[in-house]
Amino acid sequence: MEFSELIKTATVENVLLSRSGLPAVRGTLCITSHHLLLSSCPRGDVELWLLIRNVDAVEKRVSGSSGTITLRCKDLKVLQLEIPGMEECLNIASSIEALSSVDSVMMMYPFFYRPPSLRLEQGWQLFPLERYFQRVASQTSQWRLSTVNRDFSTCPSYPPAVIVPAAVGDDTVTKAARFRQGGRFPVLSYFHPKNGTALLRSSQPLTGPNRRRCREDEKLLGTILDEGERGFIIDTRSAQAAKQARMSGGGTEPKASYPQWRRLHRALDRGRALQESFIRLVEACSDPSLSMDHWLSRLESSRWLGHVKAALSTACLAAQCLDREDSNVLVHGAEGTDTTLLVTALAQLILDPSCRTLEGFQGLLEREWIEAGHPFQLRCARSASSHARGKQEAPLFLLFLDCVWQLSRQFPFSLEFGEQLLLTLFDNAYASAYGTFLCNNEKERSLCKVKESTHSLWAWLNQPEEKQQFLNPLYSHNPLVIWPSVEPQSIQLWQGLFLRWIRPSQHLDEAWVEIQRLVEGNIKESTGKRLSQPLPDPTAGTENER
Repeated sequence: MEFSELIKTATVENVLLSRSGLPAVRGTLCITSHHLLLSSCPRGDVELWLLIRNVDAVEKRVSGSSGTITLRCKDLKVLQLEIPGMEECLNIASSIEALSSVDSVMMMYPFFYRPPSLRLEQGWQLFPLERYFQRVASQTSQWRLSTVNRDFSTCPSYPPAVIVPAAVGDDTVTKAARFRQGGRFPVLSYFHPKNGTALLRSSQPLTGPNRRRCREDEKLLGTILDEGERGFIIDTRSAQAAKQARMSGGGTEPKASYPQWRRLHRALDRGRALQESFIRLVEACSDPSLSMDHWLSRLESSRWLGHVKAALSTACLAAQCLDREDSNVLVHGAEGTDTTLLVTALAQLILDPSCRTLEGFQGLLEREWIEAGHPFQLRCARSASSHARGKQEAPLFLLFLDCVWQLSRQFPFSLEFGEQLLLTLFDNAYASAYGTFLCNNEKERSLCKVKESTHSLWAWLNQPEEKQQFLNPLYSHNPLVIWPSVEPQSIQLWQGLFLRWIRPSQHLDEAWVEIQRLVEGNIKESTGKRLSQPLPDPTAGTENER
């Protein structure tokens, strides 16, 4: 397929661009393989540079000899184009629809984007699992790094290397994988050094209606508990949903086969229910005619804040079991690629201060979302405005980012990164110039040669000139566990995302820049004072030392 075949009209003069909160601009509209550009007349300044993959819905209205196209974007931006000429209007709309719907991964923009400041191999090996394992191995010998999945044959959605109990061999792991949906056998997600407890994740066991057993799976989970110890299995489905899953071949871990494990059900919505909630919230935020009562009613009926509360509550439960109950925890739902990762990633942010640094947070995303097999291409194929109602779309990653924002709001000094990073991650998960969020798992990325042929988002983000905008100037290292409040009064609408293109943000942006300037000035001043003081005599000890 050639992109030129999808572009019916490449250039149109005298197009009027309208955006919320900005003055309208008239200029020349151009369509390329991956971008929509508008340069103003007569100056020629580029006023719009839109990645066509970002377009979620195209709405057209023709009147007489002209027409209007409304573009609803995946990042929730809304653009309106008034185009002279009915045929040109229809051709432009058709071209954008076709180009935004290209589903071949290797035809997407990351495979064509070549910024001069970056090298292709840069950023892809910043957060190898081997480095994380070295950290675990320095604290305990109970775990080992296994390459049982090096050819993706044991589990197609796991990475080549995983961390498993040292007491079990790869043969046991392989047999246990056959007992778990999609082959997602229990693997280590996080080791809590404070008391040596472990957070694991997997998919549901395939017990089925006949309550099938797997000795290898039982052994794998049994080896991480000492005699008399208990562990908790947090199932992100309701008890009823788990029971229904057993009728279709899935199920839960029977008490008789896993006597030391206690099962807790914490139902977290995913799939269609979560997508509909997202759609209803965005529709409410985009309606300028709402009264206060109507707005509050629409906000409540969207149930989005309820999903945020439920996710944080379940993550707190997992963290509490690890930190306060001194118990190992296994988290799974059905497939283990959605709500499971949501809970394990949030629990680590709550417990582990290293995950709250900019570098540590990127490593967490790489380990717990990207390499762990969250199907980004399926879940983020459409955003909140698409007229196509697919079965696979669900804003699980957005829900995670919203929960992280809630943590940053409740603990404004404890996260090294700020809201701008979360917004950038949301934008790039749905439409990106980088290959980091492409495909659904590491096997697909390997087949498409993503790491050899596209640039890493981390490489761009960690450039000194870019990195500064993502830092929280108020950050102060907090070694403690951060326990968020999940009371309804504590959960707030993330205005920075859901109202990003609706409310004017100029004064907020200016205030944030001023905070950064003042903090940097104070750091330089305090550093200067320290440098101006005489250095202590290294030969002179304290009274006790002498």
